[in-house]
Amino acid sequence: FCLTEAGSGSDAFALKTRAEDKGDHWEINGTKMWITNSGEANIFLVMANVDPSAGYRGITCFLVERDMPGFSVGKKEDKLGIRASSTCPLTLEGVKVPKSNVVGEMGKGYKIAIEILNEGRIGIASQMLGIAQGAFDATMPYLFERQQFGQAIGNFQGLQHQYAQTMEIEAARMLVYNAARRKEAGLNFVKEAAMAKLYASQVAERTASRCVEWMGGLGFVKDY
Repeated sequence: FCLTEAGSGSDAFALKTRAEDKGDHWEINGTKMWITNSGEANIFLVMANVDPSAGYRGITCFLVERDMPGFSVGKKEDKLGIRASSTCPLTLEGVKVPKSNVVGEMGKGYKIAIEILNEGRIGIASQMLGIAQGAFDATMPYLFERQQFGQAIGNFQGLQHQYAQTMEIEAARMLVYNAARRKEAGLNFVKEAAMAKLYASQVAERTASRCVEWMGGLGFVKDY
């Protein structure tokens, strides 16, 4: 899914990638950034504008294959987290795309993008929930292995108050499951997906930060 560019992040439809009609094919020129799984993918859904004067109504979705001349995947980003998936920039220089590779209708790419983004929020929320749960599960055993002042540090009330707050993980889980349930049932889920993504991402950051603190010096190294 190739939407984001250097100058179009939150303002996604300000993208500059251009597709020009060359008669028997489309020629695409532009760059994309932060494209998830681009290091492994063979097929890319590229959003490009066929008519900049029409604004977002000129955005069209094109299917681009990895081996098409002029298409290249850049260096994999060395990310702080979410390292299981690759994130790379893409460059399209005179990429010739068959007319049959238009996905959906001309000028309706923005609708496809919105649908993918709406559904994707549930996926991101799930990912954040997994990060929070994983950090918590990896840390809790250490709190009862580490002994100070004659007892496990997890038995000190000051720390108990802190890890009791990770009930937030369960609250995030309910939001995520509810958004997924509504989507699966064919109900409107846009609000619920946005709520789940926002809250689960906040919980992931708070939980991971707490876990680093609870593990002391070991929370700052990768060897443990």
